[in-house]
Amino acid sequence: MRYTMEKIIMYSDGGSRGNPGPAALGVHIETLDKSYGEYLGEKTNNEAEYAAILFGLRKIKALVGKAKAKKTTVECRMDSELASRQLNHEYKIENEKLQPLFLAVWNLMLDFGAVRFVHVPREKNVLADKAVNEALDSHEKQRSLL
Repeated sequence: MRYTMEKIIMYSDGGSRGNPGPAALGVHIETLDKSYGEYLGEKTNNEAEYAAILFGLRKIKALVGKAKAKKTTVECRMDSELASRQLNHEYKIENEKLQPLFLAVWNLMLDFGAVRFVHVPREKNVLADKAVNEALDSHEKQRSLL
């Protein structure tokens, strides 16, 4: 009996208002129909992009469990050309703040059967982008109430 790996498609996005500035991540796990957004504090846009990828992979592992994760292929779709090219070894990582984030993603990849990084146009990443903006708007609203 042949086992085929399950495939999970995840969209991730990170953004900051100012660079650096107030930042948030957004993740939409299409296969599991779940979306998440989280405020990150002061970060650059690229740091937020990596934070979103890490958050999404950790969330998938938590949702499916460690044993199933090992038999799962995750396709990470993102509109960050820089992050996708760095993770696919097409670009060097010269920014010292991104290097530990890159290593954290690569270590987390060992928990899955396979992980692919795919660059998609911004208009194909609307749900993750929406989660970023909702997290930033929510944080700004809370700050204005203080």
